[in-house]
Amino acid sequence: MKDFWLSCGYHLLDRDEGGGLVVTDEFLKIYFARRELMPPPDACEAENALHKTLLGDPCRAVGKNEIGAIADADARENWQFVIAFRDCLLAHPTLEAAYLALIREGAGRTPPLFINQLVHVILRNALDGCEDAFLLRAAELFFRTQRLTVHNGALLSADEERIAGTNPAPVSPLVSMLGLETSAEIDILSEDNAASYFDRSDRFDMALDLTANRRSQAALGEVIAIWLRHLLGVSVCIEPFVEVKNANFTWYVGLDAEGTRIGDRLWSGETVEDSERERIAALYTLRFRDTGIANDEIGDAPVYLILAMNSGQVLRMKPQNLITGLPLRHLEAVS
Repeated sequence: MKDFWLSCGYHLLDRDEGGGLVVTDEFLKIYFARRELMPPPDACEAENALHKTLLGDPCRAVGKNEIGAIADADARENWQFVIAFRDCLLAHPTLEAAYLALIREGAGRTPPLFINQLVHVILRNALDGCEDAFLLRAAELFFRTQRLTVHNGALLSADEERIAGTNPAPVSPLVSMLGLETSAEIDILSEDNAASYFDRSDRFDMALDLTANRRSQAALGEVIAIWLRHLLGVSVCIEPFVEVKNANFTWYVGLDAEGTRIGDRLWSGETVEDSERERIAALYTLRFRDTGIANDEIGDAPVYLILAMNSGQVLRMKPQNLITGLPLRHLEAVS
């Protein structure tokens, strides 16, 4: 079986009887090993003591007074964020349940980086055993910002940090621990090089062809279906959809901020300019295999999913919108 995404920490976690991810000391230590939490040479005694004890016992309770005693304001804030996030993970039986709680109750001050890391490892669990590089690369859109461009008539999606050169350091402490290569050229994923994805999956250095009616766009729809089945126990059929002009928008979900904005305008009957339509990266129709789980307003009509880039050609997918935006009569969450 081919492995992938070693840097997400999947192999450091346990699993419950239902297949959910159970937090471990080893997994939590990754957060305390982050460079943002490594005390600098001039760190105060309180910060050094807190860091040292949590590396030894990452589940131990931390009082507000311990963080309050840290002299540096930025360091105090970093510790407040990470301890609140850790406490959320420990308060739920699985990482899946913790993610659902964060999304449904509001992520509050949880850094988006932490949410993306949860999505990363949960998707690694949901896709365990997958050997389709197109599905795996499409799944990266769930937790990695993309930059889109049109080249020779194709809509290409590349990792924003990789092409911008803003991430010269390893993407996580685990990358450093594993000695993974992090600098590489960008290649467009194809049938010819798909096998190489598994050796380089933690580099995020393969571009994806999202052109309508091509394999990668359909692959993203498959990942969305897997995500919903894994987290909510909901079985859906998702198909790429080419044109929004004649769609009867009974219900829609924007898969990012720009997709939501465009959907709002279509819902209100406003004219969507050609320049706005050109920002749409993918459209899908979603149908519930069991129509009884949908609310009365939707019935057996499709839900439209809209994914779009912003004016700067940047795409930041928000998979949480699928959790909060679907017209479900009830939710069967993984616990």
